[in-house]
Amino acid sequence: MTKPRYDKAQLKDLLLQMMETELGGEQVYRTALTCAINGDLKKEWEEYLDETRSHQNVVRMACESLGIDADEAVPSRLVVRHIGQSLVKAMELAKQGGGPAAAQLVACECVVHAETKDHANWELLGKVAQAASGPVGQALKDAHDKVEKDEDHHLYHTKGWCRELWIESLGMPAVLPPPEEVKQVETAIGASRAEQQRSKML
Repeated sequence: MTKPRYDKAQLKDLLLQMMETELGGEQVYRTALTCAINGDLKKEWEEYLDETRSHQNVVRMACESLGIDADEAVPSRLVVRHIGQSLVKAMELAKQGGGPAAAQLVACECVVHAETKDHANWELLGKVAQAASGPVGQALKDAHDKVEKDEDHHLYHTKGWCRELWIESLGMPAVLPPPEEVKQVETAIGASRAEQQRSKML
């Protein structure tokens, strides 16, 4: 059975978008940390910032192994950069116009936005890694294996934080740290199960 084909030009574009996403993610986390008032959340985001810097190196190495200039400017990168800068601006606006709790909520939402794109990038790279063969397939698989678990953790845990901080802001009982954090979920199924158990954790 032959392996499915993939578009090499589009793979290059994906990798360059991934590079920009990770660079923008660093700025998102730096700004989000200035908005964090919950100690556990701040600690979590500090870890994610370190991991995001590490992910930048993984993408750069993957690009190099495929003969791609990781700093090459392409139109899609401008879009990704604009979105990242917009998220940073949104957090800065929240800090100016609302109280600390409101700014923290906005920061949580911005991190979820950023990590949704980031998670999708790595998921797509995993699909190409399965389709590719030889040195290219191995390089992509190695990169994906190094980062996939981190990306799952970043997205599902921050979504949990966002939900629980919103519930708290609405004057209702919240689970903090969120169930996703307590249960250390790493998958969409695990995140769903953790959320379903939140009422037992109140």
